Amino acid sequence: MLTRTPAQQLSIFLAKFEPRVAVSARSALARLRKRLPGATELVYDNYNALAIGFGPSDKASEAIFSIAVFPRWVSLFFLQGAKLPDPDGLLKGTGTKVRHIVLTEPSVLEQSSVKKLMAIAMSSAKKPIDPRQRRRLIIKSISAKQRPRRP
Repeated sequence: MLTRTPAQQLSIFLAKFEPRVAVSARSALARLRKRLPGATELVYDNYNALAIGFGPSDKASEAIFSIAVFPRWVSLFFLQGAKLPDPDGLLKGTGTKVRHIVLTEPSVLEQSSVKKLMAIAMSSAKKPIDPRQRRRLIIKSISAKQRPRRP
């Protein structure tokens, strides 16, 4: 039986998407990994989307951000974002906890207003990410049934 590392598995999951979407997702992941040293990455290859959460531990409830890869776009989710101040009106959604920003391009993550929102989210997180801990990548679940990854 062939055993793959979590990184290899994630690469296989991303390869299911159109090249443009996969490149956008990989770029967003690289930017978040640089910005969130010490984060534990939790991967869920779900029915609707591929989700990669970033948090201080392997507990999904403690995750602060996630990237969700859909067939046509990538979004950055603020998992504790409903209470964040959003003077620029960037955050979308109406749920009681989560808000998101559609990453029309990965460079959206470099906008000062997005960086500021991320900094506020990190400082107000229930449990912060320890930048001194080693980054971990954990495949949490793979749904047997999935929507097509390409439109």
